[in-house]
Amino acid sequence: MFAEALRVILDGTVFQISCQLMTTPIIQFIDVYKSYQSGSQPVTALEAVNLSLDAGDFVTIMGPSGGGKTTLLNLLAGLDLPDKGKIILNGRKVSDFSDHELTLLRRNEIGFVFQFFNLMPTLTVMENVELPLLLAHSSRTDSERIKTLLDYVGLWHRANSFPAELSGGEMQRVAIARALVHQPVILLADEPTGNLDSENGLKIIGLMRKAATDFKTTVVMVTHNPQVAAIGNRHFEIRDGKLTDQIT
Repeated sequence: MFAEALRVILDGTVFQISCQLMTTPIIQFIDVYKSYQSGSQPVTALEAVNLSLDAGDFVTIMGPSGGGKTTLLNLLAGLDLPDKGKIILNGRKVSDFSDHELTLLRRNEIGFVFQFFNLMPTLTVMENVELPLLLAHSSRTDSERIKTLLDYVGLWHRANSFPAELSGGEMQRVAIARALVHQPVILLADEPTGNLDSENGLKIIGLMRKAATDFKTTVVMVTHNPQVAAIGNRHFEIRDGKLTDQIT
């Protein structure tokens, strides 16, 4: 949201009009609570979480194990629903989605990048990137888009290679191309640099930040690495289920 002053001249009189040019957030958490049962006792995973993210935001979330990071990602992905509060994705309340609509949401509007790459070992690089389109029953898999994305991550020359023939950094770049191939609104990344050395890890984060800017995809990344977390344009800490916006 930003304000722009418009100067209007009418009948020789100058009026100063302040207009608000609004953008609708891609993601909103409104007073969200989530708890789980541990034995006979409820355990609070998220408490009064409020969050508003725009298209193209690159968001990093840090916090200790058990602090609520995984729960937050599960709610963002529509894999779980809040006990209380509202989650709004792209203008629609997630609790209003049917199970089928949630499946379509994950298939068409959300991309995933994991710590362990999760590439199919028996498929080539190009086939791995194509897989989300096949799962979505796309009538055409758009080979030109796959080529463009592999060029984008610098791996078109490895299109016919298998994952076992790639380095860890190359496998994660394939995973990013796969996550972007269906043009998602949101990209969720769970410790994407956890299995990489620091040099390759920073390259991967740089690539993801570039993708957020180029494709206006909202990236939400969980990390334990403060150096990686500092690269985001929005920084949060989650601890004991409470989310804090870190102003930098």
